[in-house]
Amino acid sequence: MTPSRTDPAIHREPFVHLVDVAHDRALVAWGAFFFERAPNGRWDIVDDESLPAKVGRRTCIGASAETFGPTTVQVLAEGGEVVAEASTDERAWVWVEGLEPDTDYHYRVIVDGRDWAAEELWDWVPVARGGYDLEPAGRRYDLRFHTWPHPDAPTPPLRFVAMGDYGVGMRADAESSRRQQRIAAVLDRLVRDHDVRFALSLGDNVYQGERGRVDEEGGGEDDDWYSSFFQPYRLSIARVPVFPAIGNHDSADSEGSDDRAQMEDNFHIEERFHRGLETASVLPGLFYRLPYGADLELVCLDTSLDSEDQEIHRYFQAPKHRDWLRQTFGGRPRRWLIPFSHHPVFTAGPDHQNDEEMRESFEPLFDAAGVRLVLAGHEHNFQVSDVGGRTYVVSGASGQLDERVPEGFEEAHTTAWSGQAHLLLVDVEEFEVRLTPVAGLLDDGQPHPMTALSPTNDLVEPPIIVRNDQGS
Repeated sequence: MTPSRTDPAIHREPFVHLVDVAHDRALVAWGAFFFERAPNGRWDIVDDESLPAKVGRRTCIGASAETFGPTTVQVLAEGGEVVAEASTDERAWVWVEGLEPDTDYHYRVIVDGRDWAAEELWDWVPVARGGYDLEPAGRRYDLRFHTWPHPDAPTPPLRFVAMGDYGVGMRADAESSRRQQRIAAVLDRLVRDHDVRFALSLGDNVYQGERGRVDEEGGGEDDDWYSSFFQPYRLSIARVPVFPAIGNHDSADSEGSDDRAQMEDNFHIEERFHRGLETASVLPGLFYRLPYGADLELVCLDTSLDSEDQEIHRYFQAPKHRDWLRQTFGGRPRRWLIPFSHHPVFTAGPDHQNDEEMRESFEPLFDAAGVRLVLAGHEHNFQVSDVGGRTYVVSGASGQLDERVPEGFEEAHTTAWSGQAHLLLVDVEEFEVRLTPVAGLLDDGQPHPMTALSPTNDLVEPPIIVRNDQGS
């Protein structure tokens, strides 16, 4: 028997996840994490291995999560009438179809006849006795979303967020936890008040061993993802989808454990991208296209190591992915074609260098498609490089951070850099993209843009402008 939320020994905390949105449908998931009192009186999350004995479940959330009971997801128009719904008693997610493009909706998740997660939320928050603990936080879900424009309609002005290398975890009383929570608060405010439509993850969604804790936990269990993803971005991911790139810490590239399967489960990769569609090339590998109207397409590139084929070093070098890449960058022309990945093509360091394999594979494709902007993470700072009429941005400090001054400015063609934690706010208009790194919130709750420095220490103020006048 699954414990109720008010069980004095075990606390069940329900979550809602807006996994995906298109012009005519949305993918909604729900789940719960479970907590028990430790001898010191604080709450501890129940580890996945203990779930069967303590709460009678195998999983907490994700594509493979078992049902929490008969469930209906209702989508409501602004006036409150139900315009679409979908039901299941077999899993903890559904696609709701038959929606209108470019339209605001509310939604609700009804499990066993009751609204799921309708009460005050219990969050991991600072407590008076020191550190952090699970407590009622005075927040509630506001479940709503906005569908995308029709793929053949002109792309309207768009605002989205990119954030990389965020998955440090926030349960520990550590500086890395505070960084991730600060940037998560920025995302919450941008989603709530500034019309952000989705977020791009630039990889390293979860690290082995939460920063500030002594353990060997990887990212292969749901309880790891509570700390790195579901709790810090809780309100935001109930209103906008996150489109992930895979990083070296999400796979076995840099760790002994391979978290790719858990990442694919929590981001519902198979349900979103593996339906035999030409828009993706996945499993193994994670390559997909996101058309937002007729004039913008985002392209996810998997730059991780191919551990399944000894003849191929990295996934983008595999024949099936190379064919897909040629079709993608040689297909229908769009004003804005924006690739995003974990590893950057150009970086000044301090930990990494320009990626010659990526340059060899991708630059001819970028040239042929008229790419003007490329987004990446991996280096734990902020960098801008201008090469051949194209702007390459590194934004890899949404949780991790390296404040050291890079030494490869000349080789990377760097025009700006900063060693501050941030996320990247991206505004797309017809002929212009504006890039604004945001490092926190001002006293009035408004976003606090982050300045950068040139390699000669000149101040670089946001936004950074990328122009694309072709076809004008």
